[in-house]
Amino acid sequence: MASFWTGERVRLRGIEPDDWTALMRIEADEERLGDLVRPPRSAEGHRARAKELAVAASDGDCFTLVVEALGTGQPVGVVGSHHADARAGWFEYGISLGAEHRCRGYATEAATLLLRYMFAERRFHKCQARVFARNEASLALHRGLGFVEEGRLREHVFFDGGHHDVVMLGLLADEFSPPHPGRTAS
Repeated sequence: MASFWTGERVRLRGIEPDDWTALMRIEADEERLGDLVRPPRSAEGHRARAKELAVAASDGDCFTLVVEALGTGQPVGVVGSHHADARAGWFEYGISLGAEHRCRGYATEAATLLLRYMFAERRFHKCQARVFARNEASLALHRGLGFVEEGRLREHVFFDGGHHDVVMLGLLADEFSPPHPGRTAS
């Protein structure tokens, strides 16, 4: 039997200190898209961040994982749950892939693996996602996974020289229908 964390194209795994170069490339790609602009971080800063993430304790509900391409073993992105309210039964997640790894099904599969874990194993009821309104590819990804738009925060973030909307998306556990037969969230 394959690992719970392995799909057809990707596997999700913990971050290792050696992943710092992949994390640096992913951050640079986000900046090139205009979605995330931060002061430049040194190579040593990226090494330290990867080491910090590699040894960070997980409470099972909030974590960051590497998205690794099965064919190459190469880190292609990161996915994780960043906020969780176990009492209310919701969590928020995020995903980011390197530019050269987009549109290959990696994001769909990585998100599916994470959602399956959070809904089936951690018994959460709802997942939330925040997407910049101009990021059509991410909106399409989430809609394809079954997320529905629940609201829009108008001119909520400032980047790329202006204010932009953030689309709030939600997916309930009973709406989640993973594209892998036999692996359900119920």
